[in-house]
Amino acid sequence: MRVITTIHEMQNEIKTQKSLSKSVGFVPTMGFLHEGHLTLLKKARLENDIVVLSIFVNPLQFGPAEDFSTYPRDFNRDKSLAECEGVDFLFYPSVEEMYHHSSSVRVVVQERTDVLCGKSRPGHFDGVATVLTKLFNIVLPTKAYFGIKDAQQVAVVEGLITDFNFPIELIAVDIVREEDGLAKSSRNVNLLPEERRQAAVIYKSLIAAKAAIEGGERDPQVIKSLVSAMITSGFKGQIDYVEVYSYPQLKDLAKLDGTCIIAAAVKFSKVRLIDNIILEVSQEIGGAK
Repeated sequence: MRVITTIHEMQNEIKTQKSLSKSVGFVPTMGFLHEGHLTLLKKARLENDIVVLSIFVNPLQFGPAEDFSTYPRDFNRDKSLAECEGVDFLFYPSVEEMYHHSSSVRVVVQERTDVLCGKSRPGHFDGVATVLTKLFNIVLPTKAYFGIKDAQQVAVVEGLITDFNFPIELIAVDIVREEDGLAKSSRNVNLLPEERRQAAVIYKSLIAAKAAIEGGERDPQVIKSLVSAMITSGFKGQIDYVEVYSYPQLKDLAKLDGTCIIAAAVKFSKVRLIDNIILEVSQEIGGAK
C-alpha cells in the first residue's frame, strides 16, 4: 500500500492505472476507521482492480458549533487497518494541499438537505459536495462506496453524481448491525450500559413500521406515530426526529408509494444515534421489500 499526500501524485498514479484499463474503487472517509468503513473497503476490494481510500477531515463541512480541531484522528491505526483490507493507495492530503488558495467556486446543494440531519446543519452538505467534487476529479473512480446508514449523505451524493455527470457508479452499502439490530457506530461506546440495552428499540421500531406497511398501511403519519410511540415506550431518551420521505428525493409523501425511507434520530445522554430502513412500497397489500 502506498500513502500519497499530494494531488499531483495521486492524479498521476490514477492516470497510470487507468491506462492499464484498471477499475478503481474509491472509499472517501474522514478517518478514525470503524467496522462500517471496513465493510466498504471489503466490498470495494471484491469489485475492483484498484482500491483507493482517502482520509481527509474536511473543514468545509463543520458548522460554527462543531469543533474541527477535536475531530478524532489516528492515522497510524487507520493505515494499519487499510493495509489489512488490501487498500492499494491511501490518499492522505493536508488541508493546505486540498485548499491551498481561497476557492472561487464551491458547490451548493439545492435539494435533499433541509430535512433529517441536514435541517440542523446548514451548509454541511455544501462542504461534503464540494470536497467530493474535488476528490472525484482527483481519484477518477469507477465506483464510489458509501454506507447507507447516512442515507441523507448517500442521497446528496447520488444527486451530485447525476447532476454533474460524473462517470461514477454509486454503491450504497447496507448498514452493519449488532446482534440485537443496533446499527454499528463508533459512537455506540459512549452509551451507558442501560442506554445500550434500550438503543436496540430504534431498529425494532423501524422493523415494526415495515411490518405495518406490509400489512397494508400507507399513511406516513401513522407510520411515524408508530415508530415514535415504540421508541418512547422503550427508553427515556429524546427523539430528535422520526420521518418518512421518498428516497432519494427526500420529499414529503401524502401516501407511501415507490422507494421510501423511514428514518429516526435519538439523543441519549452523551450520544445521538441515527438509523433508517429503505423499502420499496407498492399499492398492493404486502407490497414492501
